[in-house]
Amino acid sequence: MSMSRIAGIALLAVGVVLLFFGYQASQAPVEQVAETLTGRFTESTMLYVVLGVAAVVVGGLLTLRGRG
Repeated sequence: MSMSRIAGIALLAVGVVLLFFGYQASQAPVEQVAETLTGRFTESTMLYVVLGVAAVVVGGLLTLRGRG
């Protein structure tokens, strides 16, 4: 197994965990109130989601590229 494939799998796992934390944070009562008042989530919640998506995409690309 190549090093880029291992890094890709690790990034995929980290991305899924970050997305889970972002989802959990978005469901918190304080977050719901903030989203209702401002129309968007707080910066910390958005950071979890954006970094999670980025990690999943990069991890997926590295995993697929590492096959060859």
